[in-house]
Amino acid sequence: MRITNTMITSHTKTNINANKLLVDKYNTQMTTQKKIAKASENPVIAIRALRLSTTMTHITQYLDNNITDADAWMDVTETALTNIKELLVSIRTQCVNGSTDTLTTEERESFLESLKSLSDQIYIEGNADYAGKSIFTGYRTSSELTFSEKEVNTKYQITQNLTYKDIEGKRYYTGTVNVPEAVTDETPECTTKIEENTYDRLRLAYNGNTELQNVSYKLADGTEVSLISTTTDEDGTTTVIQNENLKIYETEDAWEADTSNKEIGKTIAPDGIVYIKETGELIFGTDIANSLADGHADFTVEYTKQGFNKNEVRPEYYYDCVDITQEDPSEHIVYKKENQDIDYTIAANTTLTINTQISNVMDSSVARDVDEMVSLLTKANNAQAKVDEIKRMMSESRHLDDKTQEKLQTYLDAAQKELDYSTDNLQRTYGNFITRFDGYLTKVNIAITNVGSMKNRLTMTQTRMETQKMTVEELQTANEDREISDIIIDYYAAYDAYQSSLTAAGKIEKTSLLDYL
Repeated sequence: MRITNTMITSHTKTNINANKLLVDKYNTQMTTQKKIAKASENPVIAIRALRLSTTMTHITQYLDNNITDADAWMDVTETALTNIKELLVSIRTQCVNGSTDTLTTEERESFLESLKSLSDQIYIEGNADYAGKSIFTGYRTSSELTFSEKEVNTKYQITQNLTYKDIEGKRYYTGTVNVPEAVTDETPECTTKIEENTYDRLRLAYNGNTELQNVSYKLADGTEVSLISTTTDEDGTTTVIQNENLKIYETEDAWEADTSNKEIGKTIAPDGIVYIKETGELIFGTDIANSLADGHADFTVEYTKQGFNKNEVRPEYYYDCVDITQEDPSEHIVYKKENQDIDYTIAANTTLTINTQISNVMDSSVARDVDEMVSLLTKANNAQAKVDEIKRMMSESRHLDDKTQEKLQTYLDAAQKELDYSTDNLQRTYGNFITRFDGYLTKVNIAITNVGSMKNRLTMTQTRMETQKMTVEELQTANEDREISDIIIDYYAAYDAYQSSLTAAGKIEKTSLLDYL
């Protein structure tokens, strides 16, 4: 085969260019410390690099955002739950003190203020938020648990389901002593009768301005009884059917004053039922209470509630209800009580529920219990004030005559009986509430434990993702990067080859066939 100078020159140029490409390649690697600069250099490395990069993006998202947010959310939740627990413990301590000691007026006043502040603070803790999102309200993270201010016109229609287990005994007292400002010959002796009756009652979640709409119960044998039902025709006509045994009163005083079918006093016929709008209580006579308990009755109570106090809990977080504040039915807001778990993806194919719903933490009746405790303290304080006032009057010089003393003694005897009943009721009710608040504490402790379990799971996932991140980083390094020392060796080898090719090419072009002719 004949080799010409042109052929040699062409081959030399090709080889020089190849060496020059190697020098450029290693020079680029020395700058970037990467094996390839474009995918065409090595498609296998490029594809693997894309996959590893996508995996690293996901891991970074989980670690820097999802896991971090979930951990912060649960930290706020745990802190709020711990505070709620401490508040419930404080209220329980008040119950213990109130049930075992004979309290002075000053102690009762102190308890009174303490209970009010503790009750408000419990639901304030329920308004805890993370980054502006309420943590106990399910999907409605932009809404608070309670009403932020007193709302007079706000009106809800609430459906509440209860059972015979929710029926409890309560003592009702008839009579209250009215202390005269002064005793004269015209002042009558005190004839007030202080009496006690104990009945079973079913307490609704709300008191105040409540109106029953539909009330029914079903016994275990399938028997269904309607106490009150309300229907509205197409023309807007409302029909109310009320059970003949049910009597509805605005207040307890109205019940006490009703003599239409009984003597004056808070009494109920054995088969009678009383509803007090002010207190939101269904009170049962002895016979029907026994039949409800024996029949394992389940209740469905539908009622309206208009007007809510500041820090009073919103019904939608506990019950099926409708906001009917607006007169136009098309503007009514329907709320359905359901589980609203907020799930975070904290790793590939791994989700974690980060929120805790208030209905799983705290019963809506906590405030009602505190209200009753406050009411009992107030009544005891009022009764004590009456006794103290009568004793003061009996010591005045204008009231020292025998006739006046006898009259005042009748007031003192009645007032003392009212005080004794109030004190006894206070102690016994507070004793019963100890068990009730133990139940509330159990519920909160379970919620705290659940949050702790979720945090442990989150921590383990975070550890796994951090390890996975280091593994992927190592794989990326092995796939894409080169050691600088290896690059330098290859670079100088390529550079020497390039320089040698240039030297050889220079010598070849200096000699031609003419030099031998």
